[in-house]
Amino acid sequence: MSNPKAAMLVIGDEILSGRTRDSNMHHLAQELTRVGINLAEVRIVADDRGAIIGALQVLAGQYDEVFTSGGIGPTHDDITADCVAAAFGLGLTVRDDARAILAAHYARAGTELNPARLRMARIPDGAVLIDNPVSAAPGFSVGQVHVMAGVPAVFQAMLAGVLPRLTGGQPLMSQTWRIMKGESEIAGPLAALAGDYPGLMIGSYPFNANGIYGAHVVIRGHDGAAIDAAMLRLAALFPA
Repeated sequence: MSNPKAAMLVIGDEILSGRTRDSNMHHLAQELTRVGINLAEVRIVADDRGAIIGALQVLAGQYDEVFTSGGIGPTHDDITADCVAAAFGLGLTVRDDARAILAAHYARAGTELNPARLRMARIPDGAVLIDNPVSAAPGFSVGQVHVMAGVPAVFQAMLAGVLPRLTGGQPLMSQTWRIMKGESEIAGPLAALAGDYPGLMIGSYPFNANGIYGAHVVIRGHDGAAIDAAMLRLAALFPA
């Protein structure tokens, strides 16, 4: 049986404008690889209601798991919760359990739970809360759609809480071989190697070191023995 497939939806004008560099995709890809879920697509959309709703509906219809980041804070442009509710025809209200989490957090901090902060307790009907041990405001899951914060530390903490709920497959393993030749010189042998190991993914990633061209060849797959065998062939073709 093949591994589950996942998509990520990154939400925020600040990502598209270049003001903020997204690191959540990199972290998500690493963690999903570890648990045997294949990240197959990543989309980035602006803080635009129609774009978010449309992307959510398409991705939820195509993938086993969908992860979102961004747009669940206290400001007017944090519209992800509204869009998730609209995308799946759900009501959106301040939920008692989410309110209690925020009330306790702000009470400990000696800060008022004002209307802006209370926006972060608005949860679509039937959603399962995602714990936020960093700043308290919860994320939530609606079916296979997991809605999380854009702040990297919070995203990572939320993801750690979500992953144990999910059913993964076989973890993806990889090995790398460094070859001090240009890609045009190794393309033919690599194509032949890939043909002999159709169950593996063989990628070539070029670099230039002090004017000398080379490539890192990465062999990925779920069969450790096949990866070992392919690496031995590769090392024989291009000794270190």
